[in-house]
Order: sequence, then C-alpha cells, then structure tokens
Amino acid sequence: MAEKKVTTATFKEMKEQGQKITMLTAYDWGTAQLLDAAGVDSLLVGDSVSMVVQGNDNSLPVTMDQMVYHTKLVARGTKRALVVGDMPFMSYQASVEEAVRNAGRFLKEAGAECVKLEGGADVCDVIQAISEAGIPAMAHIGLTPQSIHKMGGFKVQREEQRLVEDAKRVQEAGAFSVVLEGIPTPIATKITESVDIPTIGIGAGPNCDGQVLVYHDLVGLFERFTPKFVKQYAECGKTIKDAVSQFCEEVREGEFPGPEHQFEV
Repeated sequence: MAEKKVTTATFKEMKEQGQKITMLTAYDWGTAQLLDAAGVDSLLVGDSVSMVVQGNDNSLPVTMDQMVYHTKLVARGTKRALVVGDMPFMSYQASVEEAVRNAGRFLKEAGAECVKLEGGADVCDVIQAISEAGIPAMAHIGLTPQSIHKMGGFKVQREEQRLVEDAKRVQEAGAFSVVLEGIPTPIATKITESVDIPTIGIGAGPNCDGQVLVYHDLVGLFERFTPKFVKQYAECGKTIKDAVSQFCEEVREGEFPGPEHQFEV
C-alpha cells in the first residue's frame, strides 16, 4: 500500500485506473490512527456518530459543533487517508450562504479536506456554491438517512431514472464523487457507468468504484442492528465484554493485581 497522501485527485485517478476505493467512518484520534495505518483510502467522519457513539436512534440530533469536534480528532490522527467531514442535518438546508460557511468550518477549524452532503438535484445549488468556494464536495444519493421521515424509514431506492439523473446533476454541479446508498446493484452499476466521478457504494453492490462501511459495524462494536449490506469482519464487542468480565471476576476474587503487577519497596 502506497504511503502517498490521498487527495480528491487520487479518487479520480483511481476510477480511471480501475482501482477500488476504500472508505470507513472514524470519530476519534485513536481509531483514525489505526484505520489510517491499515491502509484505508478515506476516513468519513460521519453523522452516524449520532447513533454509534451518542446512542441516538438516527443521525438527525448531531450538531455542527459536534461534527467539527469529531472531525478535528480524526484529522489529527490521520496521515495518508482523505478526511471527509459529513455535513449534519440542517447545516446546509436553510440557505446556500449558511451551507458554504458550515462547509468552510470543516476545513478551517477541523482539518478536513472535503465535505459530504446528502441529496441529488435538490442540493446542486449548494454543491456548486461549496465547490466554487474552493471546498471539495462529495454528494450522497439514494437512501439518505437525514431524510428518513420524508422517505418513511430506511428504504431501498429503486427509481432508476431519478437516481441516474441525480448522479449526473451532482457531477455537473461540481461534486468530485458520490456516495450511493441503498440502491439495487443493477441501478448502481448503471450510475457508475454513467458518470465520470467515482461512486462509493454502501448497500449498492460490488460494481461501484469504491465501498464505505461504518467502522463500528465492520468490527462488531454496534449491536443494536446489523444492516443487510454489512459484513462483520471481527467481533470486537464480544471480545471487549469478555475481557471486562474477566477483569471484574479477577478483582472480586483477589487474583488481580498479581505479584507481577505490583511495585517493591
């Protein structure tokens, strides 16, 4: 794995060369260090922090200030990966001017290198303004979690014509890549073939230009539910619970600390 810094230009080069892009979420310095050292191409400081860290039922409650805080931690722990700040609910919907200002905070205050925002044709004016301000923007179409109440829940999106058009429109507006979420494989494949910018899939099949997962899902740290599109590569939650249970038992039985953990006079 090359150590060269990943940039938005790298994403474009990887699509052109047929190299798959890897992306995971991260929310703190320690995790960012681990994932970056493991060779992941991009770290998304996702608004999913609302669920997997804060314990909320959806992504809507997380604030702009909280996202800046978590992004700052991740940026501090990252050397190679591209750091993406996820614009939270109501940080870009009220006005274009506010959207540009909040996007700028991710770069100026938090150290991110680009931002992500949900929506297709309906947010093209925002994408264009953010891009023209010198801030790279990643789009996100299909199942958009910030719109769960409008969609009536977390539902797979199957409107092929609208989705393909959304992808083309965000590209025209200046997005450097687009996340495809909750889209059947044939439709996601057509989208990927229809645009020049990289597509990053999550629940959108294997033919996207890259894949993203929530870190807590990948390593088994979030047990409330597991989406169909998640592959769990480790059971860290169980490992942690077993370790803590053993610690408690040894302390209660007087086995820890042992002689090897004590200081001499």
